[in-house]
Amino acid sequence: MTALSSAERGEVDVAVVANPPAGSLQGLPGLRLIQSLWAGVDRLMLDSTLPPDVPVARMVDPHMNDAMAQTALWAVLSLHRGFFDYARQQAEACWLPLPQRRADEVRVSVLGLGQMGGTVARALQAAGYAVTGWRLGAEPPASPSPVPSCSGLPALPGLLAQTDVLINLLPLTPATTGLLNAELFARLPKGASVVNLARGAHLVEADLLAALSSGHISRAVLDVFATEPLPTAHAFWRHPKVTVLPHAAAATDPRSAAAVVAANVQALRAGRPLAHQVSRSAGY
Repeated sequence: MTALSSAERGEVDVAVVANPPAGSLQGLPGLRLIQSLWAGVDRLMLDSTLPPDVPVARMVDPHMNDAMAQTALWAVLSLHRGFFDYARQQAEACWLPLPQRRADEVRVSVLGLGQMGGTVARALQAAGYAVTGWRLGAEPPASPSPVPSCSGLPALPGLLAQTDVLINLLPLTPATTGLLNAELFARLPKGASVVNLARGAHLVEADLLAALSSGHISRAVLDVFATEPLPTAHAFWRHPKVTVLPHAAAATDPRSAAAVVAANVQALRAGRPLAHQVSRSAGY
């Protein structure tokens, strides 16, 4: 934005951004919409200089949701069928078929039932898994869903106790930061697995390493981290029970994302309600 002249800055009414430098959206008197290219807007919302009266919209792209569901399905299938263990056995030239459960015997809990979480939960249910969703807020869902769900912190311990694979797709807010911690892991059955596809700050990394070392958590699939790129000396890289992805579970596809942005710009121009507007108080 610094390359724009004063006259040009006065003509800007829409900012399409990912993680712009703090303060870069100041001094745009005509700004009427901040459209994020990312599903998560936690870093964007940390910018205290964002114009308070300008709506912020997050990226909700069905193609991105489908990509996230594909990653989650791969992770659950690999955990369920022991494919991570077979990869290790191949490296050791070990021929050892493992016990095989049915999908409906694998209890999967999805934390977060927004656009991505809901898509993931339905895809896993369609694949035959016993899926339950959880939302932080106690309010009922906006629309009916075939996936059983519960809500509110009081319901979480009971859900965790009945979970074989825990998938995190919560938005990052002060209430969810550090939620994946020692207390939560202890409530899971011994041998459960953790899949974090949301934000690195949801996870207390030292607590996960301790739970893996004790054997209480059997394996973790991690796509997001407190520091990205993940430092080369980090224990996760070489941990035998951790699978690392480079924040690649669901990338923004320019083709479909451009259509989402264009539709919101058209709505703005026409005076129609904006899609997927962020609640400043909730942070998502």
